[in-house]
Amino acid sequence: MTPALDKTALRLRMRGLRRRLAEAAPDAPRRAAALAPLERLAAFAIVGAYHPQGSEMDPGPLAERLAEAGAALALPVAARREAALEFRLWSPGDPLAPDAAGVLSPTEAAPAVRPQLVIAPLLAFDRRGGRLGQGGGHYDRTLQNLRAAGPVFVLGLAFAGQELAAIPAEPHDQRLDAILTEAGYIAAC
Repeated sequence: MTPALDKTALRLRMRGLRRRLAEAAPDAPRRAAALAPLERLAAFAIVGAYHPQGSEMDPGPLAERLAEAGAALALPVAARREAALEFRLWSPGDPLAPDAAGVLSPTEAAPAVRPQLVIAPLLAFDRRGGRLGQGGGHYDRTLQNLRAAGPVFVLGLAFAGQELAAIPAEPHDQRLDAILTEAGYIAAC
């Protein structure tokens, strides 16, 4: 079986698991945020978060801690469904509108920025930095573009139960630098 076929079946299974984990631990985003090692993360001036969809872990509590430490926040915007995402500055209370993918995002009035820290949603992760996303390739394209322009630290945000021994990888897959869960911080090895 090819990695792409393995990932399709795995996505289906992990969507159900993530939904159950989210229902069982509604306080997990706050617990994860409390465990974030600010001494490692507060140095990033611009943090790219995301607007959670479905059962994705809410990055709001973590973004709030990073903003309190001095970071500016940005959210991704899909200008076209198949394009890489761009990030635009955002503060709580700023207007949001659906982007090309239907996700609430900052409006065109918000300036585009390049985050140094990207908080990435996921369906599954492994300790080597493997990330299983939704399958659209948005984050892989986005991270590839950001890394081509300079250093960027990618932090996967997940429930601890989303960890797998290994994620099937393809050449285009972008790796995580670390993962934060309600059980702790994991530096990818």
